Amino acid sequence: ALNCGVELFEKGILKKYNVRVLGTPVQTIQKTEDRKLFNEEMSSIGIKVPRSIACTTMATALKAAERIGYPVIVRAAFALGGKGSGGAMNKEQLSELLETAFAFSPQVLVEENLKGWKEVEYEVVRDSYDNCVTVCNMENFDPLGIHTGESIVVAPSQTLNNHEYHRLRELGIKVIRHLGIVGECNIQYALDPKSEDYRVIEVNARLSRSSALASKATGYPLAHVAAKLALG
Repeated sequence: ALNCGVELFEKGILKKYNVRVLGTPVQTIQKTEDRKLFNEEMSSIGIKVPRSIACTTMATALKAAERIGYPVIVRAAFALGGKGSGGAMNKEQLSELLETAFAFSPQVLVEENLKGWKEVEYEVVRDSYDNCVTVCNMENFDPLGIHTGESIVVAPSQTLNNHEYHRLRELGIKVIRHLGIVGECNIQYALDPKSEDYRVIEVNARLSRSSALASKATGYPLAHVAAKLALG
């Protein structure tokens, strides 16, 4: 649905029929779905993201992996449920992975492998007046992988200390305010269990499977609230 909306916007169809987009602006969706744009936005406000290179061809992706150093993780952009993504230990594995990834997506991100780091996410709600709350935070049972959907997720997180919890919460609010999301979204982090180092992996500017879980776990109706905020 997001990709469809972005395409209607880019082709000028929304403008032609004077269609107003409610909630999160299309430009924000582009910034969160396009891995290169997203990384640029994050570095502009001093937020750490995994070392990565966005690629649109097989050759540039193979070069990117050489620069970053194996093992690497490949993430397909504009794809739902981590489709076409995976980890590669060497050039052969990477070539195989890229064939699948490019079949699903026009752009892939070749990034540093943060294997063994914790994966944590926060559900964040913001309105058009810049009020912002974190409704729920969650922690993956498994360490960082390719896609959150592969893991058992626990809400609220069990192993973060108070400082880590509040630091990630502050970073989340800073990111969501900067992007200008209106309604519901979630932000995913990698957190080093041996230090306080972190990376922001991605922001989903929409409801996700995690949002459904968060609504159940907290009793807070995220979809209902998001719809009301989009309507102003």
